[in-house]
Amino acid sequence: MTDLATNVLGGILESCSTSPMTGFLRTGCCQVTDEDVGNHGVCAVMTDDFLHYSKRAGNDLSTPRPEYGFPGLRAGDRWCLCSARWHEAFLAGSAPKVVLAATSSAALEFCRLTDLTKFAVDAPPNPHTRKE
Repeated sequence: MTDLATNVLGGILESCSTSPMTGFLRTGCCQVTDEDVGNHGVCAVMTDDFLHYSKRAGNDLSTPRPEYGFPGLRAGDRWCLCSARWHEAFLAGSAPKVVLAATSSAALEFCRLTDLTKFAVDAPPNPHTRKE
């Protein structure tokens, strides 16, 4: 297992969201533990496209489930998403944006860093980009 407190960039794992409260442990972080068999490691920024895709795939994230303390997600919300689900959505052309600093290095068991970076809202600068 990878370091629980490290993000995909090799730094300290940052918080994904506390409103709504997310993470397998409901701490706001996408920390993946041995108990988290779903590998909820990708800090994703929800989009309408992804929410519709997820509902069609059998995981309705937009409908509130008060009995589980789940408010339902809307576009713009950040959520610790199962890494395999993000990768599946990526392959289907419906992947949501990603916050790399808040995405666990454990997500790399299912997702390639180059793919995550293409969808990053906080992508590091490309050192190979020409400066004019």
